Amino acid sequence: MALLDALAFTSPWVLTALVALPALWWLIRLVPPAPRRRPFPALRILQGLMRTEDQAARSPWWLLLLRFAAAAAVIIGLAGPVLNPPPPLPGNGPLILIVDNGWAAAGDWAARLRTMDRLLTAAEGDERAVLLLETAPPPGGVGTVAGFVPAEEARRRAQAIVPRPWDSDLAAFERQLDGATEAGRLLAGSAIVWLSDGLERADMAGLATRLRRIGSFRMVLPEADSAAMLMRPPQARGNALQAVVERANADGPVAISAIAQMPDGRIVAEAPITFATGEQIASAEFLLPLELRNRLERIAIAGRAGAGAVHLLDEQWRRRPVGLVASESVERDQPLLAETFYLGRALEPFSDIRRGELGDLTEDSLSVIVLPDIGTLTPDESRRAAAWIEQGGVLLRFAGERLTEGSDDLLPVRLRRGGRFLGGALNWDQPQPLAPFAGDSPFSGLSVPADVTVRRQVLAEPDPALSERTWARLADGTPLVTGEQRGQGWLVLVHTTANTDWSNLALSGLFVDMLRRVIGLSAGVAGLGQTDRVLQPIVTLDGLGRLGPPPTGSNGIATSEFDGAVPGATRPPGYYGAADTRFALNLNRAVEPLATLSSLPPGLAVEGYSLARSIRLMPWLLTAAFVLLLADLAISLHARGLLSPAGGGVRRSAGLAMALWLAAALTPDSAVSQTLSDDDFALAATLDTRLAYVLTGDDAVDAISRAGLYGLSLVLARRTGVEPLDPLAVDLEHHDLSFFPLLYWPVTERQAILSAAAIGRINAYMRNGGTILFDTRDQNLATTANVTPGVARLRKMADGLDVPPLMALPEEHVLTRSFYLLQHFPGRYEGGALWVERTSEQINDGVSGVIIGFNDYAAAWATDLNGNPLLPVNPGGERQREMAYRFGVNLVMYALTGNYKSDQVHVPAILERLGQ
Repeated sequence: MALLDALAFTSPWVLTALVALPALWWLIRLVPPAPRRRPFPALRILQGLMRTEDQAARSPWWLLLLRFAAAAAVIIGLAGPVLNPPPPLPGNGPLILIVDNGWAAAGDWAARLRTMDRLLTAAEGDERAVLLLETAPPPGGVGTVAGFVPAEEARRRAQAIVPRPWDSDLAAFERQLDGATEAGRLLAGSAIVWLSDGLERADMAGLATRLRRIGSFRMVLPEADSAAMLMRPPQARGNALQAVVERANADGPVAISAIAQMPDGRIVAEAPITFATGEQIASAEFLLPLELRNRLERIAIAGRAGAGAVHLLDEQWRRRPVGLVASESVERDQPLLAETFYLGRALEPFSDIRRGELGDLTEDSLSVIVLPDIGTLTPDESRRAAAWIEQGGVLLRFAGERLTEGSDDLLPVRLRRGGRFLGGALNWDQPQPLAPFAGDSPFSGLSVPADVTVRRQVLAEPDPALSERTWARLADGTPLVTGEQRGQGWLVLVHTTANTDWSNLALSGLFVDMLRRVIGLSAGVAGLGQTDRVLQPIVTLDGLGRLGPPPTGSNGIATSEFDGAVPGATRPPGYYGAADTRFALNLNRAVEPLATLSSLPPGLAVEGYSLARSIRLMPWLLTAAFVLLLADLAISLHARGLLSPAGGGVRRSAGLAMALWLAAALTPDSAVSQTLSDDDFALAATLDTRLAYVLTGDDAVDAISRAGLYGLSLVLARRTGVEPLDPLAVDLEHHDLSFFPLLYWPVTERQAILSAAAIGRINAYMRNGGTILFDTRDQNLATTANVTPGVARLRKMADGLDVPPLMALPEEHVLTRSFYLLQHFPGRYEGGALWVERTSEQINDGVSGVIIGFNDYAAAWATDLNGNPLLPVNPGGERQREMAYRFGVNLVMYALTGNYKSDQVHVPAILERLGQ
């Protein structure tokens, strides 16, 4: 009964044809087999007459059963059976399918795809039109409302929907609804289904009420364990970097992990995070060496896909070594009054502080030296500090009582003696607040608290260059911070003290932010506000949290606006600036505190995402019917003597041809090379240029591999001098691999473990210069940790293989320019690194023996016999398919020619195999 509950029919009226099956009995039983044909030798005529074998008057029962089964399979198949059918759609109007595809939807995107498929299957069975609406705007921020389309067309469009690395925009979505209403697209009685990400947003109740007035409306919500999680900005805690994660649903305890990754994707640290029941925010700490921490690119939630699970690290998170010139006597006698106390507390969260004398610190490997008020420097100290600045260091000085009495040449501006303070000759009526920072200041974008005031300062002498050297001013226009670039470094002076003697600046958060900006200069780059320029996107995050090229329509961000920039469709999260000056724009800066959706109108139908995919059984039943009819045809031909050797030369030829046709029909093209003998296989592989792929045992995967290499062969023949014939399938357990310079090896989860003989054959192939492209085909399932089922299976299969050390493909690798100039290598999917053998002089012709990718390349190359693409690619469409073809051309040319176009490594093996 459970099986019947999980089965439905899209056209149940076709099943009425089953009542006609008994009538077939009378038709079939009246067609007996043809008379036997006997030769007529004169000497054996009497012997033949004595045979008393009976001839059947009717077809045998098992043949009748075979024909009944074929007819039933056709009838049931045409009725459109569906396994795990979706619940019936309410009403009789079209289906309006609303999909939340913002950042919060990426974590359970596979469940959304299954649910979309089931709903579209239901719409297809009811022959309903479908309107697809996305709540997250597309790249560039320009979206259009598509009209109603048939369910089959909607299924194709749904395959192109991907999660976005920004939040859903309900205001833009309502404008789409308004446009659809004005065009008469929203019809009364429509079945409206909203695949929600489960997050509470403003005016959700009003929007849901509006949709209920249009038609029958229900909401699909994620389960508690699939609720959205967000990586919040990390916190610096001394030498530790604290990862902070927020979850939307606080029901029940949850255990996850945070990971720290390098630019090449390597995970260098992992820390557990545990949420208690009712707890929405939890954290974990990474304790890493300074050099390793400064090279981190991201921290992320392990096993979670999406831009919300990632926080990119830029220069402000690099923990730079900072020298602090300290007086031990002052720190010992009056620690709370010492300037080094306030400086140490402010610098500690993002710097590695080393204390000492100025002369000693200039000999250490430091980025910044902070010099509290110590008056005039000695000539030797001044000379050594000046040389250190010229080589790229940043010297940050603070004014004080000593500096008012005398100065030296190690200052960005000339100073007046005596200073300016309340009650003095140049006195103020009241303490002076800070003026807003100018757009060309390194502090541009920082907010100035109204309660930060200065009671005393040292004044700068008027100078033509004073204005351009002033980074911060008081409200009366006098300089508070001045700076000058000297050589490769910077000399900066704060015209007040680093403690509370002259101002309360050291007690504010602004003091910490200003120090962070000054230390940022030590990377050899200007701060965000040093010049008001536009930072262009370099690489951006996609909806699954992977870095890649910026999407079309991405805009740059002015430096004066960067600190307040909100990620969105025109400003995707990622890195902006230049290759050596990258600033991170993270999604989490624009996301409000998470909350589960709770403002729905009472009585609204709510359900969870489907766990099982709806499976249409029509293709399987019709295929089974076709096979049964072929078997019936073969049996009938044999019974009529058309396949008998006694039937004469013509009939023997016809029977043999029919048998071969049946064998070809029942044998997948992907396994044709298995039917060849060893010699025929060797001749086919050597007499003509052919691409080859590894048989996996999965007929569907092997068929895609063959179609993919067939399509790539067509492209090679059109664009290059290589004209390969149809590809060959390679059985690793039996076939000789040395004939092929390149093998395409799709990795499947159920692929069998290799035998010792196969491992030895593969190792010999790679050592002799052959190249294998391993394709795990699951980049769409990749998380920030890049651990997918295909990767896990490849690791198991690689046991025993002599796999060389690998590295992510460098920008200048020959594979990027062997035919086309390429920067990325997409297939059916895009993203992820391409891994190649680490460069070594021992590599044959400089060609990597192992290449590992994740993008399902054969699916992007696959064509039918007329060259028409078979499978969709996303998210880039036909442009992405073209880039996949270019990668395939580069790959083949790389394997054939190597670095020096002299690939001769296979000639000895081939000649030996051919006996020459």
